[in-house]
Amino acid sequence: MPKKDREITFIDLFAGIGGFHIAFERAGAKCVFVSEWDAHARNTYRHNFSKTSPELFEENANGETPTFAGDITEVSLEAGQTPIKNFDILCGGFPCQPFSQAGLRKGLDETRGTLFFNILDILTHKSPDAYFLENVRGLENHMSGETRTLDIIKEKLMSLGYSFNYDLVKASDFGVPQHRPRLFMYGFKNAKSSEAFVKPEPIELELTMSDILGGEVPQKIGRTLRVGGVGSGINDRRNWDSYLVNGVETRITVKDALRMQGFPDWFEFPETVSRTQAMKQLGNSVAVPAIEAYAKAIITALKKG
Repeated sequence: MPKKDREITFIDLFAGIGGFHIAFERAGAKCVFVSEWDAHARNTYRHNFSKTSPELFEENANGETPTFAGDITEVSLEAGQTPIKNFDILCGGFPCQPFSQAGLRKGLDETRGTLFFNILDILTHKSPDAYFLENVRGLENHMSGETRTLDIIKEKLMSLGYSFNYDLVKASDFGVPQHRPRLFMYGFKNAKSSEAFVKPEPIELELTMSDILGGEVPQKIGRTLRVGGVGSGINDRRNWDSYLVNGVETRITVKDALRMQGFPDWFEFPETVSRTQAMKQLGNSVAVPAIEAYAKAIITALKKG
């Protein structure tokens, strides 16, 4: 069946709490495989998607959930044994720590950085029509020896027959009041799809931090949500979670952070998840509306191609 007449499918790698899942489902695609190794994030993911995508969490005779996998390095890719069904788009916010200052910028020389090569293995074995990867902005200028890491990534993806494009995208360009600059990398197997892709245009920001926090906040756009260091105080140079609201120092809540990332109102954390763990999971997540804008553009290009 031609792609324009059928449902587009995707897999959600390094899935976190499901930002890509929400974005691509909103864009009209169906998730057929998930991989996330962190137990806390897996708990949140299952809590939110077990009702909407129950087939992802079905257990086999051994009580395992093959299509809701843990460590991607342990997932078999052998024909007849892999739980990864055929799919159209590979999605993944692969670990960013190796390319950030927090990860000492070791890049592809550091173990977590080599998880990119698991992406290459899946693309090699399954040969989907497109990929969409997300990472920190530091990846753009990160070096692996004398070679730019991004050029290595580009070379590897193009060697598999894919086009390669990347954009530096801010969450605030797509409707949520958070800077969060991130590198979006995407490409297609089919030249017609690549030619049909139209880069999403930024939209005017209507939701501000004053709306999020319910009072007058000096800055319209909030600071990028981080993984750690909550409660550092408004005068601390590392502060990211405290704001002046009507002149009073206020820490953002988990609900505030969810809105800053563009998660829908129905999304929630299990009762067993602490505030610290919830904020960590959100700091590791993606800005859903920005991902959604690109998801729609990629799916439209695939159907035209």
